[in-house]
Amino acid sequence: MSKKPEYPEIGDLVVGTVSRIMPYGAYVTLDEFGEKEGLLHISEISSTWVKNIRDHVREGQKVVLKVLRVDPDKGHIDLSLRRVSGRERKEKMLAYKREKKAISIIKMAGERLGEDPESFFEKVAPVIEEEYGELHPALEEVVEKGSKVLVKLGLSEEWAETIYQLSKEKIKPPRVRIRGFFELVCYRPDGVRAVKNALMAAQSVKKPRDCEIKIYVLGIPRYRIEVYAKNYKDAEKVLKAAVDEALKTIESAGGRGSFTRE
Repeated sequence: MSKKPEYPEIGDLVVGTVSRIMPYGAYVTLDEFGEKEGLLHISEISSTWVKNIRDHVREGQKVVLKVLRVDPDKGHIDLSLRRVSGRERKEKMLAYKREKKAISIIKMAGERLGEDPESFFEKVAPVIEEEYGELHPALEEVVEKGSKVLVKLGLSEEWAETIYQLSKEKIKPPRVRIRGFFELVCYRPDGVRAVKNALMAAQSVKKPRDCEIKIYVLGIPRYRIEVYAKNYKDAEKVLKAAVDEALKTIESAGGRGSFTRE
């Protein structure tokens, strides 16, 4: 079974909590590595001159940092804040929060089963991590495919079903969104109805069960269409079908239409 490393590797992004601020930098406890402590030196806080460290970080603050150096023998970990981009910070914090949610779900499952939550987690998590590496992606697949995913990993049907039920309650399947704009006009006496029928036709196209189409009036004759799906391939396919159907419907009623992708 896989076991999480005791120390991060150089170049890793880690989530930590600022524990102490000193004149030369800040000490940060690494939330994902058994509360090990690393040093964020003042020179690695910002790309500009730092007059007061507390203008940039404060005790108790959650921060995303890049690992610069690791010395397990001495227990030293050097960290950088200035070398983390805004996008990296956002993505890492999202992944961290999702993993925390997965941990909570598994512990709640243990409690529901009458097990000690911590002991239950120690039994279940390594089994899932051996196959998936991380917990949250595994539970997303459990939500999509059912408890059989966990049974195949060797968990009992009772344990697997309990984790599945809790995952369904707590995890929303990931979805992507794409959108664009219609311009639909029809100058015939029943033109308003023709436009309405075109929009309804777009919204009624065949689509996967987890796909959703939303249409908004921006100001006649402009309408926005949004497609939500679990992946871009499905979303693009549904959007094309919806656009084709809307334009075909408005043209058959004697109107005209156009579509612009955002």
